Amino acid sequence: MSVVEIEKLLQDYRSWLRDKTTLREINGDWVEITTPYLDRHNDALQIYARAEDGGYVLTDDSYTIHDLEASGCSLATEKRQDLLKMTLNGFGVKLRDHSLEVHATVENFPLRKHSLIQAMLAVNDLFYLAKPMVESLFFEDVVAWLDANEIRYTPKLKFTGTSGYDHLFDFVIPKSRNQPERILRAITQPSRDTALTFINAWTDTRQVRPPASRAFAVLNDVEQQVSGTVIDAFRNYQIQPVLWRDRAQVVSELAA
Repeated sequence: MSVVEIEKLLQDYRSWLRDKTTLREINGDWVEITTPYLDRHNDALQIYARAEDGGYVLTDDSYTIHDLEASGCSLATEKRQDLLKMTLNGFGVKLRDHSLEVHATVENFPLRKHSLIQAMLAVNDLFYLAKPMVESLFFEDVVAWLDANEIRYTPKLKFTGTSGYDHLFDFVIPKSRNQPERILRAITQPSRDTALTFINAWTDTRQVRPPASRAFAVLNDVEQQVSGTVIDAFRNYQIQPVLWRDRAQVVSELAA
């Protein structure tokens, strides 16, 4: 894959963002921004912005947390609160009451908007439990699996892509004598949109990582079958899909 191909993909992505984003003024102070990103209900994610103290405040107006709680996913445990804070810190997003919030200037408004949306998607994917009887988060299962196999990793690392946008990855396994750097993302709900989010992040980031770096998508297939279209999409962008039931097949690659 050439630099020209990557640049074309990034241009297409920016055009998609611009063309699919709509604005609506609310009560004179707030502007509702409807994005092309979809939540698990297949509804477009919306955020809200207003001018404040010479800059701007952007918020999800408590949507992400309230939607999870309404679905029966409590975030009250200490472990989940710690995981929530760690995830939000990776994007530079603050929790204000139940709202996800960022502050922006004129100069960094696009970056901060991007961070808030990515945080909403990450928190939703991290915590949403497809069935009430699921006792542990998929992210926690992946952590336990890595630890059990003595796979060295650094959790929740953020890299800046060629576009200038930041992308948060769940695990980074450093280069060893036998293997290059390996970047993993645990995807609780494999779908077109969660695949697209990781593909865009990897496509934007791979040019600033070591040339041999590899990406792995660890896919939760416990609660639902993963579509062949999703698996093919990852492969088309040089991301290795790893079904959870087949995770033993990649232990040697990750532990080396």
